[in-house]
Amino acid sequence: MRNIASGDGVADNVSTPEQIISSSSSNQPTTAAVGGGGKGTGSIDKPVRSESTAGVLFGIGAYGLWGLLPLYFFVLMPASAIEIVANRIVWSLLFCALLITITRAWKTFWAAVKDRSVFGPLALAAGLIAINWLTYTFGVTTGHAVETSLGYFINPLVSVLLGVFVLKEKLRPLQWAAVGIGFVAVGVLTFSYGQLPWIALILAFSFGLYGFVKKRVGPKVDALTSLSVETVVLAPLAAITMVVLGVTGVETLTTLGAGHFWLLVASGVITAVPLLFFGASARRLPMTTIGLLQYFAPVLQFIVALTVFNETMTMARWIGFCVVWLALVLLTIDMLRTTRKNSVLKKKARLAAAQ
Repeated sequence: MRNIASGDGVADNVSTPEQIISSSSSNQPTTAAVGGGGKGTGSIDKPVRSESTAGVLFGIGAYGLWGLLPLYFFVLMPASAIEIVANRIVWSLLFCALLITITRAWKTFWAAVKDRSVFGPLALAAGLIAINWLTYTFGVTTGHAVETSLGYFINPLVSVLLGVFVLKEKLRPLQWAAVGIGFVAVGVLTFSYGQLPWIALILAFSFGLYGFVKKRVGPKVDALTSLSVETVVLAPLAAITMVVLGVTGVETLTTLGAGHFWLLVASGVITAVPLLFFGASARRLPMTTIGLLQYFAPVLQFIVALTVFNETMTMARWIGFCVVWLALVLLTIDMLRTTRKNSVLKKKARLAAAQ
């Protein structure tokens, strides 16, 4: 999910465990690439519209798969969250190696590994995304799927706070209002749960910090290389975890039949495919559009939690979620207003330069 909390700074990150790593591939297509030498605006507009349509479809595909991910984890039960994440890391690494081989990108990969300014931040990002994945999987497999969706709903608010405290950014009035409303929401939800919604908060903060780290290194590395380096960092620990689970007799990879085995192996593909879809979408769409699409995933997660998992929503929780959604509405309005204002300023600057 792309964070749309702000018009600049950390809140401009593309945000989703997997989504941020594609931020470096979000360049927009130019009219020269699609227009075809001087045949008028009609010949340009049609390809642009086609590209935009494809971008929206790819975006819906990416966010839809992420939104339905709880169903996949549900099917993998009784595998534990630790086993699911360990398998996801190991099989993702193998799938990434295959993709790197097909695209002949090993040179780029090794260059990233040898570059300390790239490898260091990606190693830190790997740790943050591991925490995020473990918490998310634990939440889904222990009857807290509603709370996991909450984590991704409040992620834009966390990115705003990172912008204030880490980057020393100044917030606009609507952003301050959204942050204030967000704190009220956490208070309401704490009352409704009887404790801090710690699953949601860990998800939001781990993913917000992940986005901040990836923002710093994003321009230096492409999505596939980034994911590959992160999985390389995590793979040794994941492999050891799988061995320990096997030795202690609690692993399910090889004990619940071929179907369960291949479902766990497929976690590598299920991790990578939405990333590829998102990368294709980001190359075709303005970041504003991606920002509006970001809520598709937590909305689906929320619906799945209520309709498939039959999780309980008390009146107090409904109130808390509605307060969160109000804060997100304010952030969205602020984003659209800022984007429109920046567009007008850029247009005036181009006209002034042309005179």
